[in-house]
Amino acid sequence: MGPQATAPRRAASTGLGGEQVEGRQAVRELLLANRRDAREIWMASDLDPAPVLEEIRELASEARVVVKEVGRGKVEAAARTDAPQGVIAFARPLPEATLEELLIHRPGRPAPFLLLSDGITDPGNLGALLRSAECAGVTGVVLPQHRAVHITPAVTKAAAGAVEHLPMALVGGMPAAVKQLRDAGVWVVGLDERADKTLWELSMGDAPVALVLGAEGPGLGRLVRERCDELVSIPMRGRVASLNVGTAGALACFEIARNR
Repeated sequence: MGPQATAPRRAASTGLGGEQVEGRQAVRELLLANRRDAREIWMASDLDPAPVLEEIRELASEARVVVKEVGRGKVEAAARTDAPQGVIAFARPLPEATLEELLIHRPGRPAPFLLLSDGITDPGNLGALLRSAECAGVTGVVLPQHRAVHITPAVTKAAAGAVEHLPMALVGGMPAAVKQLRDAGVWVVGLDERADKTLWELSMGDAPVALVLGAEGPGLGRLVRERCDELVSIPMRGRVASLNVGTAGALACFEIARNR
């Protein structure tokens, strides 16, 4: 590897993001999913052998993606997370879906199960939530265009590859998106710690469903709360007042999956 290697430039974008993928599992899933082109991959030259690294090299070779061995310092200087695990991939941005595309019910598949972020700003929370959502069978994610985190390297790493498998849409306003979903026959459930009805009391069939999660601290916005079909809370039995949105959202995703 010559000294001329530099990280590919990141174009300014208001889209989903996802151009820089850090961490071994996240890079592996980027290549496995093959949903978008990877431009090149950097690996620190002092990494100990590991099966996942060999798999990344093999997948990259099959996809004709260049793997460059670079010094550990160069990897860490280019990284935008605390622990890139010696591996960074540079890729095209994640493809954006439309809300209408997320509502398509494909034959032989479960009805749409959407996850909506009403202003989540912490990358670690969003990444962990996307990982849980993908494992629970969520079929699409809706993020607001403004005042919320999109798919940064920290989100991608925390999601451990889930962003490669979850179709995602950006919307200008979450209240309008909730109304559009209800008009399309989607049952919209908001997670709200003040709700009298608990998550365990939900009862649903196989209709399309959307779970809405509010921002850390403020929770659901007033208009979003008012437009949900139902508000539910997670029953708390300990002394701590609440769960973080990543944990609460994971519980809700799996409870809805179980209920369906």
